This record gives sequence, C-alpha cells and structure tokens, in this order.
Amino acid sequence: MNKVILLGRLVADPETRYTQSNIPVTRFRIAVNRPFRAQEGQQNADFFQLTAWRHTAEFISKYFRKGQQILVEGYLRNNSWTDQQGNKRYSDEIHVENVFFADSKRDYGNSDMAPAVSADTFQADMPDSGDGFYTLSDDDEDLPF
Repeated sequence: MNKVILLGRLVADPETRYTQSNIPVTRFRIAVNRPFRAQEGQQNADFFQLTAWRHTAEFISKYFRKGQQILVEGYLRNNSWTDQQGNKRYSDEIHVENVFFADSKRDYGNSDMAPAVSADTFQADMPDSGDGFYTLSDDDEDLPF
C-alpha cells in the first residue's frame, strides 16, 4: 500500500503548466510541521514537493495560494534520471489524488480568496467520483469552519 496524507502550508503559489496534450499539471511545495520542537523550542518543518493532474490541478491552482493550509491525500512516487554529467539522480514526490481546505472560514477574513466551491465547478465534465463537493453559502454559520 502506498498512501500519503499531509497537512501543511503552501510555501509558494502553485504553478500550473500544460502538457503538449493540453493536460493541466500543478506543482507546489508545502511545509509540514514536525511533531516535536527542537531543543531551542523552535518548530521544525519538512518540505514536500507535490504534483497534481487534470481537474485536481485546476482546483488547486484556482483556490490555493501561498500561506494557506492544505490537506492532501495521494501516493509517493520515485523518479530517476541521468543528468548532463551522466550521474544517476533520484527524487521523490507526492502525487495528489484528493485535496481539502484546512484553514477555517474565519482565516480568510474579508479577502476574495474565500472558497465558494460548487459541485458544478470541477465535476461537470468528470465521471461521478463521489468527492462530495457541495455548495457553500455565506449563511452557513453553523459550519465548524
């Protein structure tokens, strides 16, 4: 089983590019706090490179920015290649399958970045994946976020 679940903050805005076949791919990095503080009392973090494809890539690109907290679910992938000097190189990255907002609604303040996600936004041309997106309205004061 290869399953990765991470909760962290984006260290930069996600970057979206398109393949030659016009398939969107979004790459971004997140910082995930380690469970224990250093001896000096400082919080340490690990930094992870993530990649999302297609509708998930578009969703991340549209709704997430630097500093926002994000919850991702995916799998670890090993990459290997030979560099220009002929050395074998390796890297690991996480391929994102699902993504969730992790900031509270209050954290968005009055900014325009507050998400207004509807089921039609990204699932209109997707088969029913059971992701459970639903419309949020401003009068949903009883929501826990």
